[in-house]
Amino acid sequence: MEKRILLIANGQVSRAEALACSGYRHACHVMLYSDTKSLLFGRTPIKHIILMQMRFDGLLGFPGGFVNQSNESLEAGLCRELQEELGVALSISEDDHVDARLAPVTSPSPSRLITHFYVKKLTEEQIREVEQASLSTASDHGQEVLGMVRVPLYTTKTGGGLSSFLSHAFIGNARTQLLDSLLRLHLLSPEDLHKALKHSLKTHAHTAVDLQAALALTAAKRDQSLITVTQAHTHVQSQ
Repeated sequence: MEKRILLIANGQVSRAEALACSGYRHACHVMLYSDTKSLLFGRTPIKHIILMQMRFDGLLGFPGGFVNQSNESLEAGLCRELQEELGVALSISEDDHVDARLAPVTSPSPSRLITHFYVKKLTEEQIREVEQASLSTASDHGQEVLGMVRVPLYTTKTGGGLSSFLSHAFIGNARTQLLDSLLRLHLLSPEDLHKALKHSLKTHAHTAVDLQAALALTAAKRDQSLITVTQAHTHVQSQ
C-alpha cells in the first residue's frame, strides 16, 4: 500500500486507502461555507461566505488539526479540533469527506502525513455563530488560531479581493483545497478564477519587490548598528 501511495503523482488517495496506510499521521480540516445575499458596499454581490483562519505560524489554513487514531475516528478528531479552535460543536460526518492526500514535501508539517479535507455547508446564521464563538469561547483563540477570516470571492475595480487573498501564504494543501472546492461546488466560474490567479501572480511579484526593498533597508540599519556598537566598544577600550 505504501509503495502504491508514493507512485500517485499528486498524492491523492481514497479515505479507505489512507486509513490502511501504517506509520502515517492524519490531519483533518474542513471548509465551512454558506450562501449569502449580502452586498459589498451595497453593490457588489458577495454570494458565498467561506471561513479560513490565520494560524499561529502566520499561514492561512482551514480549521482542524491532528487526529489521534488510537482512540478516535477521523471525524471525531476533527470535531474535537473544531471545538477547541471555533468554540462550537459541529457535526461532521464521513459524507462530508472529499479528499485525502499526502502532505506536500514543502509542508512544514511532519513527514509521513496524510491530510483529509471535508466540506460542510451551513446557513449564514450558523456561520455568524461560528465566528462569534471563535472569539468568545474558543480555547485556541489567540494562540494556535490568531483569527477567523472570510475568503473574498469578488474582484474590485482595482483588482483586489480574491486575487490579493490568493497571493498570501497558505499551509500545506490549503490553497489547492480552496481552489478545487470553488470549482467543484460552482462557487466561482473557471474564467473568474483564472483571472484572479493571473492577477494574483502580479500581486505576488510586487510583494517580492517590496520585501527585497525592506530587506535592503533593514540590512543597512543592521550594519549601521554594528558599526556604532564597534565604535563604542573601541572607545571604551582606548580609555
